[in-house]
Amino acid sequence: MHHLAFGARDVEHIAGFYSHLFGLEELCRKCDAQGLLRSVWLRLGSGVLMVERTMLERPPVNGVDAGLFLIAFRVDAAMRAELENKLVALGHPVESRTEHTSYFRDPEGNRFAISHYPIDERVSG
Repeated sequence: MHHLAFGARDVEHIAGFYSHLFGLEELCRKCDAQGLLRSVWLRLGSGVLMVERTMLERPPVNGVDAGLFLIAFRVDAAMRAELENKLVALGHPVESRTEHTSYFRDPEGNRFAISHYPIDERVSG
């Protein structure tokens, strides 16, 4: 993967949310011709998470939708409960949960998850 990009009405707030929560390094900020913040790029493993400014609103996605509808972050199994508690304390309750994955909404309603699903074992087996 090279990068993922998604739109946010408040780029700085959403980039800060993911950066703070997952310790993502800010790589750069891009401004438009008027000097207004257009995007913030965050290091996401070997790729980049690009938070791009939009004025459009998207209805909340439930389940599977067309296009990108979920960003799931890999966490250690032991870290999952700690992150769940942190998110709940920040006002982001667990929307749903499976054996390996917990689902939430970011401040703009985008769906994201924290997961320790053993992909390597399941895919190769």
